[in-house]
Amino acid sequence: MIVMGIESSCDETAAAVVDEKGTILSNIVSSQIRDHARFGGVVPEIAARAHMDQIEQIVQMALDDAGLGLDDIDGIAATCGPGLIGGVIVGMMAGKTMAAIKNKPFIGVNHLEGHILSPRLSDGVEFPYLVLLVSGAHTQILIAHGLGNYELLGTSLDDAVGECFDKVGRMLGLPFPGGKYVAQLAAQCTDRQAAAEKFPLPRPMKGRQGCDFSFSGLKTAVLRYCDDLKGDGDKIMLAAAMEDAVADVMDNRMKNAISIFTTCYPHVEKGHIVSGGGVAANETIKARLTRLTDSHNMIFTAPPAHLCTDNGAMIAWVGIERLSRGWTDTMAMKARPRWPLEELKKDNI
Repeated sequence: MIVMGIESSCDETAAAVVDEKGTILSNIVSSQIRDHARFGGVVPEIAARAHMDQIEQIVQMALDDAGLGLDDIDGIAATCGPGLIGGVIVGMMAGKTMAAIKNKPFIGVNHLEGHILSPRLSDGVEFPYLVLLVSGAHTQILIAHGLGNYELLGTSLDDAVGECFDKVGRMLGLPFPGGKYVAQLAAQCTDRQAAAEKFPLPRPMKGRQGCDFSFSGLKTAVLRYCDDLKGDGDKIMLAAAMEDAVADVMDNRMKNAISIFTTCYPHVEKGHIVSGGGVAANETIKARLTRLTDSHNMIFTAPPAHLCTDNGAMIAWVGIERLSRGWTDTMAMKARPRWPLEELKKDNI
């Protein structure tokens, strides 16, 4: 079985071809970072126009790289939400058009399910497993009980963690998107303890029951220090202090989630914790989660960086998993700016 996946929910126009063994035959991603950089964030109208300009070329490149034509494809999967509605419509309509012309099955994919299932594509992780979903738009902890069956344990009450990183990057005068540059700056810090003492940032929600997050207070605390920074050394220490604060919060929230997971699945001998979304590529957070899982006799898995950020391969893999079960969608499926994962269960389980 071979499926094409199309992703256009934010500022990447992406298409990929994947087979049922998890072999990525092609994975083309076109970034719009330059288009949005001068605005300091993604502008939905600009993103939608860029998707329209690029989608045909990106799809053809994915087919060419795979050495296949549309006749060789067994199904077309496309993100139908959640995301910026203009971009979602572009990718969804491209997928529907190809499916209709070639009489192929169409699979409308929830973008978040793409991130959740990425570790099954990259590492063959088996259900059930615990998921930390961290990106520019989403911060959630879930239990993946099975395909389409995702239990939400916690979410951010305000900013997503990726949004927090990007806004801190802007405060520090770093390029857009700021998250990876904050991490690069923090990596230059040679004394993380001194950074924490110089910039004693809060750990919102740490120590509370449950698995919810909050990052707006941390972002505001960083802003208060920015006016008094003295040179690049202070910037490096503030970036490190902020990154460690986020890692502390992640560690604490995930401890609570592990307790819930192990209660739910007491007979799973060595459970998996997986992380997905762009922030999952952050090395400090990955190292902290690895230590946490080791201490609980669990396994931590994060897909390689190119599968953490938005891409077509993860969408194609969702298509593979759903098509193999006969779960397809009609041409009447609508694009959705919001699409809670819980609704996937009532549709298919």
